[in-house]
Amino acid sequence: MKVRAWSIWMVLICIAAIFFSLFIGPTGISFSNILSGLAGQSTYPVNTIIQDIRLPRALLAGLVGAGLGASGAALQGFTRNPLAAPGLLGFSACAALGAVLALYFNFPALIAPAAIGFALIGALVMTMFARRRPGASGLILAGIGIGALATAITGLVMNLAPNPWALSELVYWLMGSLKNADKLDVLITAPLTLAGCLLLFMSGPALRVLGLGEDTAQSLGISIVRTQWLIVLGCALCIGAGVAVAGAIGFVGLFVPHILRFLTKSDEAWLIPLSALGGACFLTLTDGLIRAASGPGTPLYLGIVTSLIGVPFFLWLAWRQS
Repeated sequence: MKVRAWSIWMVLICIAAIFFSLFIGPTGISFSNILSGLAGQSTYPVNTIIQDIRLPRALLAGLVGAGLGASGAALQGFTRNPLAAPGLLGFSACAALGAVLALYFNFPALIAPAAIGFALIGALVMTMFARRRPGASGLILAGIGIGALATAITGLVMNLAPNPWALSELVYWLMGSLKNADKLDVLITAPLTLAGCLLLFMSGPALRVLGLGEDTAQSLGISIVRTQWLIVLGCALCIGAGVAVAGAIGFVGLFVPHILRFLTKSDEAWLIPLSALGGACFLTLTDGLIRAASGPGTPLYLGIVTSLIGVPFFLWLAWRQS
């Protein structure tokens, strides 16, 4: 009952964060006008600001955060490694490589398909390499190797940028931001993220048993290969969709599950959906604070802020584990 109560509270926090983010922006809008704008019954500029700019950005922050949180919880449960995260196992690097290639060859309309496609390709290659050694250790080794290769190719593409403006566009995109969010991004991200989260939720009961050890889980009828496929494909969909619209946003999938782990007693069947809600709450609130703190000449990038929050937590966790 305690976990369900926290889930309800986090849903309410997400809704409140999305609603209050509609107030943040260079144009002040009253409470009544925001309600009218949501219904499409306000004046022309208010309807456009609410429905085309602020609401899509808030919804996108929630979707991206949910995908990152659920992916981190699933990877940590499968690998039984508290340092596991989408960025550390190569999913984010593969998705970023696809988007960077689309930007490099000047095909901005292909950023989303390229990021999602490369994330899926990386996931398939990762799983193929891990087939000879099914389980957590094989997936970790394959993920680290493929992620390092994708990062190296991304650096090569940036090194070959034809001019400083093209390089700066790639660098700024890799910092992660939701400033250009629109309705199309929400329509692209929502079904992919929800499908990926559904696959991760389906792996929860198996991860609960895997906590007893792989041999014990197999003796109880748990298929490690099936669970691995569910997690790899689920993470690829969530991370690919998130990177496609927001760039590289790190460490959310690392520390959000750890913050919420004490609520579920490490029960992944509950931790994965709870981490999805926690990630949505965190990224929505963080993006709202960034919008409130940023000025015209001092833009803050979401990926930089999440890394500044996550790196100290990562170092503390590594020190504690050692």
